[in-house]
Amino acid sequence: MRRINSARFTVATRGTSREINRSILLNLVRARQPISRADLARAMGVRRGSITLIVNDLLREGLIVEGASGQAARGRKPTFLYIDSRRRAIAAVDIRPSQTFVMLTDKLGKPLTGVVGMPTERDPRKLARVVARRITALLAEHSEIEACDGIGVVVPGMVERSSMTVLHAPTLGWRNISLGAPIAAASGLPVVVESAGRACALAQAWAMRDDAAIASGDIVYVSVSDGVGVGVTVHGELLRGRHNIAGEFGHVPLSIDGPRCSCGANGCWEAYISNRATLARYFGQPMEALGPRRTDQREFTINDLLARARAGDQKAAAALQATARYLGLGLASVVNALDPVRVYIGGEITAAWDLIEPTVRAALAERALMPAVAETDIRPVPTSEYPRLQGAAALVAAPPFAAPVVA
Repeated sequence: MRRINSARFTVATRGTSREINRSILLNLVRARQPISRADLARAMGVRRGSITLIVNDLLREGLIVEGASGQAARGRKPTFLYIDSRRRAIAAVDIRPSQTFVMLTDKLGKPLTGVVGMPTERDPRKLARVVARRITALLAEHSEIEACDGIGVVVPGMVERSSMTVLHAPTLGWRNISLGAPIAAASGLPVVVESAGRACALAQAWAMRDDAAIASGDIVYVSVSDGVGVGVTVHGELLRGRHNIAGEFGHVPLSIDGPRCSCGANGCWEAYISNRATLARYFGQPMEALGPRRTDQREFTINDLLARARAGDQKAAAALQATARYLGLGLASVVNALDPVRVYIGGEITAAWDLIEPTVRAALAERALMPAVAETDIRPVPTSEYPRLQGAAALVAAPPFAAPVVA
């Protein structure tokens, strides 16, 4: 008999239905604001009195606020409800091997500040202090923000959820690093740490919660950067696995005789499609031998390669198309295994999606087990939307909107 992990569930009580209705109501306000109590009652199919009780609780907790009154043909004018995103912020942090980025958002994930970048300090405790100082400075610069609800941090690696320990981040060279506690101690704020791919998947699922097709299906997010992170949601819940490594398709081998990956193995998907892999292909060198390349006294980046490919540089175009083919071959393994309703692709490579999509699709079709699988919806997420920072913000913003998991 299969054992059920009871820690994931709470026992249903007389108040459980109200908790679920509270979650539904909060998400309706978020998706449709401004919205009245009467509109909420109609949308949820419950009595107006039940809506009023939940709304009053949420008003007292400061999760929603009342706004302007609407027009009514007769009777009392409706008062519109909004998520209270005023004067409170979330700090989003994206840690990468070379740079760390910080941004403040409101409680809905909308940016309140620009993105601030800084070199990544490889000593985790020093990095924690640098990040905390930067967040404190940003909050001080924006006096209209009265409080910060917490810090969401994404890293390129595997994270143990309860302790916020980075189990393994190959591109950072970290193993079993406590990251959440030092940042919380340095900042005085609650901290949530998660893998970049998983956080991005959460952000997309949260953003599309009013889309019935997405809410009832499974999605995959593939983040292509210095490494490759993959996040999977099943019916809106993040897939974690027994050891918090579920969905690590970036380290599934395309070939056991392939190039060496940052994890130490050979032929991982990451070793074929990461930004470093594409640059190594362009320069004709293995990734471990690839150092900074300078053009006009600045580092040559994946964006430079994409610009050269657009300008007709055949060597750059060939490197990019090879990456596109490997991306499609790896995606075939993902969609064959999970059959998601949609796949999101994030990272700098999305700026060249018009150049690579046909190659990605052709490679996916080669390995798809069924024709329908080859037609899986694949959507690029532009870097201008800061998906990794949006994912970091969602780590703090999304939980209050989640319904309880009951048994």
